[in-house]
Amino acid sequence: MKPRVTVITLGVDELERALRFYRDGLGWPTKGIVGTEFEHGAVVFFDLQPGLKLALFERASLAHDAGVTVGARSSTECLLSHNVASRDAVDAVVAQAKAAGAPIPQPARDTFWGGYAAYFQDPDGHLWEVAWNPKWPLPED
Repeated sequence: MKPRVTVITLGVDELERALRFYRDGLGWPTKGIVGTEFEHGAVVFFDLQPGLKLALFERASLAHDAGVTVGARSSTECLLSHNVASRDAVDAVVAQAKAAGAPIPQPARDTFWGGYAAYFQDPDGHLWEVAWNPKWPLPED
């Protein structure tokens, strides 16, 4: 197996609510909910960068598709990191997430590894880290 990821799928409790958070709150473009013509098929896709998409899929549908039982949610099972080009960009992204209704369990602060980072949670509790790493230079957006 080659180490290649093309889609990251988050299980959500309410697809419409999750769509509003990412599309309206964070400003991510999407075609909206697709696949509604299929039982357990409704999904939302966002292009993250070339070759990588984020999918939102109802937890019950994800469990059905994978043949597993829906379990309890836990925000510590997965972390998505959004790296930015500066400390100011960390503050700006966190402010946007907060304005969209995201809880901020860890405000921006200097990190033990020499960067600057904060955490927010989406409506389903998924953790997002927003980080500036001086060792990973990125172009300004």
